[in-house]
Amino acid sequence: MFKDNTAFITGGTGSIGEAVCDDFIKNECLNVHASTTNLDKIKNLDQKINFINLDLKNISQDQLKENINFEPDFLILNAGLNKDNLFLRMSEEEWDDVIDVNLNSTFKLVKFFLKGMIKRRFGRIIFITSVVSFTGNPGQTNYTASKSALTGFCKSLSLEVASRNITVNCIAPGFIASNMTDKLSDDQKSLILDKVPMKKLGKPSDIANTVNFLCSDKASYITGQTIHVNGGLALI
Repeated sequence: MFKDNTAFITGGTGSIGEAVCDDFIKNECLNVHASTTNLDKIKNLDQKINFINLDLKNISQDQLKENINFEPDFLILNAGLNKDNLFLRMSEEEWDDVIDVNLNSTFKLVKFFLKGMIKRRFGRIIFITSVVSFTGNPGQTNYTASKSALTGFCKSLSLEVASRNITVNCIAPGFIASNMTDKLSDDQKSLILDKVPMKKLGKPSDIANTVNFLCSDKASYITGQTIHVNGGLALI
């Protein structure tokens, strides 16, 4: 499906990022690049993926020029950081680190790649946000602020680049099975599932399938939207 395309996925070694990378490989994407800071994990992942060590908490345009020598057709901004705390106890460092990774790095990466997309008159940009950016969540003011901001970013950017055949969309996952949820007790999982009408966790492949759709020709007339993948947890 994607034989002539190049993709770049941030957070490529996380549960969702890994599923997105695998889906692009399965659909014969010409080149699949991914960022990570977890260099140990890449030894066990598909060698067809070109992993780049990028610390999204602190990147500059010069660093991007030094580390990146490709122009993606598909830019999947999946990397995310959470440092949860009640707002009254939240430190400036906890706030700044989450904003830097989830929001500021997105600005820098889109800035770096967008001119190439405009020149080629093609691009698919996808932000992975979260259901809690719409519902709120106690203890996550930094995380929800960063993910909510991406929704506005997506809408405004989509209007600026639509005439260049570039679409910009968000995917907002609900509770997705991951290494983090694997560590939860049965009681904790039950509390989560009680909130989900479908009574099950989503799979990373559910998000990868949505990424696939938004990058495909089937979604060529969809832009500035948020696709909610949450099993009915929040009907927005």
